[in-house]
Amino acid sequence: MKKKLSINYIQWKKWIDNKNLQTVIVLPFTLIGVCAILSMSVALYIRFINTAEEMNEQKNFQIVEQVNQSLNDHLKQMMKTSDTVYYQVLKQKDTTTDSIYPDLSLLYDANQSKLVSIALFDISGAVVEAVPISNTKKNVLPQKAGWYIDAAEKIDELHFSTPHVQNIFDTADASYSWVVSLSRYVEFNRNGSVEEGVLLVDMNFNGIEQVLKSTNLGKSSYLYLMGPDGEIIYHPRQQLLYAGLTEEDNKTMAGHEDGSYVTSFQGKERMITVKTVGYTGWKLVAVVPMEEVVSQYSDFQTYVFLFALCLLFIMIQASSYVSKKITDPLYRLENSVEKLESGDWDAEIAVSGSEEIRHLGLSIRSMVAQLRKLMADIVTEQELKRQSELEALQTQINPHFLYNTLDSIVWMIENEKYEGAVTMITSLAKIFRISISKGKSIIPVREELAHGEHYMAIQSIRYKNRFTYRIEAEEEVKDCATVKLILQPMIENAINHGIAYMDEEDGGQIIVRALRQGDELWMEVEDNGCGMTEEKVKSLQNGGDPKKGSGIGMNNVHERIQIHFGKQYGVNIYSEPDEGTLIRMVMPLQRKIEP
Repeated sequence: MKKKLSINYIQWKKWIDNKNLQTVIVLPFTLIGVCAILSMSVALYIRFINTAEEMNEQKNFQIVEQVNQSLNDHLKQMMKTSDTVYYQVLKQKDTTTDSIYPDLSLLYDANQSKLVSIALFDISGAVVEAVPISNTKKNVLPQKAGWYIDAAEKIDELHFSTPHVQNIFDTADASYSWVVSLSRYVEFNRNGSVEEGVLLVDMNFNGIEQVLKSTNLGKSSYLYLMGPDGEIIYHPRQQLLYAGLTEEDNKTMAGHEDGSYVTSFQGKERMITVKTVGYTGWKLVAVVPMEEVVSQYSDFQTYVFLFALCLLFIMIQASSYVSKKITDPLYRLENSVEKLESGDWDAEIAVSGSEEIRHLGLSIRSMVAQLRKLMADIVTEQELKRQSELEALQTQINPHFLYNTLDSIVWMIENEKYEGAVTMITSLAKIFRISISKGKSIIPVREELAHGEHYMAIQSIRYKNRFTYRIEAEEEVKDCATVKLILQPMIENAINHGIAYMDEEDGGQIIVRALRQGDELWMEVEDNGCGMTEEKVKSLQNGGDPKKGSGIGMNNVHERIQIHFGKQYGVNIYSEPDEGTLIRMVMPLQRKIEP
């Protein structure tokens, strides 16, 4: 043990010796402060959680008590109505000689907002009297209903059913209400003798539902009501429960006594408050996620956090003040270096402090001067390289075009087509006049379109008018900038690889377009030739086969567009066998022509 401590001490001392003076001064203060702040924050946090749980438990209990009281009021009203009917009506009158309908009707009218019906049945299930409707539906046997059976079997008790649709009475509009039924065994006078029966008081379930719906526990908290065996009576997500889209641990809650609990369900902590509703055995369950318990007191958390930050700030300021006089020159030098790192190469390198720090500053200043010179040289070299690449690509396309055109002129002269040869030479001269463009690589779209039109005129003569052509250009793009000599290679490909393989009677067609698409300029060459397979398209877009001369012009155009405008632009090919080919050249929409 001693040996291990000794080794740790040596390692710690070695680590301290390798650190700068500011670290040696600030580190002990920082460690002590952080430990103190963490200890205090943990203690406050634990206290905060306990307080939050206690307050939320009290709040939930109060809300559940209020709901329970409201439900009890509803149930007591039913019990009071039932007692009034039994003791003040049935016990006092003979149902044969004295009609009980007015008394039942009076009670019903007084409680119409809460009640659906009041009915008296004899032991055989026949209606003795009922309000507001006394006619029962055919083939309905009240004595088979659960509320009737409970009352008949347990004659000394009041029985509350779970919510159900009461459909024993024949309503005019065939509408039935969700009710909670209170049933009890009664004895009543008929024809001078005492008979047994069941008194039914149906309370509208909407009243109970509204009480539960109006309860606000929180954003994600809720309250539900269940029967003694855990069956759901009311739940705000009842439809989702029935559809199997969500779950509730109501069966587990049915076994809990009244009180508050913290439980885990589906991996989440929840605070549960259970309260049994008197007379019925129903249970109210309030569910509050623990996340919400904590979030309700987020302001307190913020105050604790800000308090800890303030203490940490004061501690750092105190330790920094001690080392300020020693470390200021290093800070100034560090700030200068940070400016360099952010790209400010004109930043002045601070030289101050002790001899060693001044020497370091002078060395960095010398190094920055060397870097500035190297960067300037690299920029110049890259610009020269870019210009060389453009010139190389340009010279790559001109001889190819000149050879094909002169070959066509020679062919026409050999066949004594002098007028066509003159036309071709004239168009060739105009093409070269546009091609030269005073040495510019970027020209207006209208000049590039004129270049393409002259080229198609030449080739139309050469191919004996085997194809037609037209140019479709939007006025707003004609003065925009484009790379020079990009249409001619595409038109040449359309003729040589599309139109040339068509029969004369098929009628070849080439369409050249210039249009705006968003912030982009699209220049397209479309033909109705033989088209290409998907493999051929992929080969051309990957550079073609230079050994076979395939795709040289297209690759040339693609590279020139990317050199000028960036890798996100270039040439796209769309083609289907026997359906023709569309070549689209995409460039940014620029209205300023660079010199």
